[in-house]
Amino acid sequence: MSASQSRSASSGSLVRGLFFHAGLVTTVIIWALVSLPSFPLPLRFRYWWITRWCSIVAFMVRHIAGIRIEFSGLSNIPKRPGVVLAKHQSAWETLNLLPLFYPQSWVLKRELLKIPVFGWGLARLDPIAIDRGAGREALRQVIDQGREKIASGRWIVVFPEGTRVPPGETGRYQQGGALLACRAGVPVTPVAHNAGEHWPRRGLRIKPGTIHVEVGPPIPTDGKSPAQVINETSAWIEEAMGRIGRTHPATR
Repeated sequence: MSASQSRSASSGSLVRGLFFHAGLVTTVIIWALVSLPSFPLPLRFRYWWITRWCSIVAFMVRHIAGIRIEFSGLSNIPKRPGVVLAKHQSAWETLNLLPLFYPQSWVLKRELLKIPVFGWGLARLDPIAIDRGAGREALRQVIDQGREKIASGRWIVVFPEGTRVPPGETGRYQQGGALLACRAGVPVTPVAHNAGEHWPRRGLRIKPGTIHVEVGPPIPTDGKSPAQVINETSAWIEEAMGRIGRTHPATR
């Protein structure tokens, strides 16, 4: 690609990104406000209504950002809800794994619930909101609330790296999600994707292309320690990233 073509592509990514992020801000405010009447309703009704915003985001990802989604390994998804441990590169996976694992609860920072408008709706989805500085108490909340939610038929989605990690890098995989799976007696479903290559964690630029999402075979937890489970999970995810992530070290 010539220098002029590169500049043109970069400019196009910025324009797309500006429109896309403006759409995100606008629609989340509108949807939060129109969702206010659903707040007193039982969880399953308000959950269905509030999460329709994720469908709006998916539409904008395709038609404004110019990003297609390609899935593989969908047959690996267990028939009963359990724990999903997913790669964390972008905001994409926090919103767009919902159709695969429905209904679901996220393990997230309590501070997110304080965000005006957005946090109101998020709080009504009954997430597992923790104080990261609480140490063992935060872990206890994840275990206790997670087991209850799994028993009620909800998936628990955990990003074991803890924070969004740029493409080509690997964060430290934490054992909280694996511990929950072991205590609840359910398998771990690993998910790898390259969303960060198209919807980066920082900046406004959006790069058109294809997000590849791969769901791995369930990892049994019976008779295993959380350390064994998270080691198997991280090994599968990072090996899968070598296949689907263009900026992963294994593909350089």
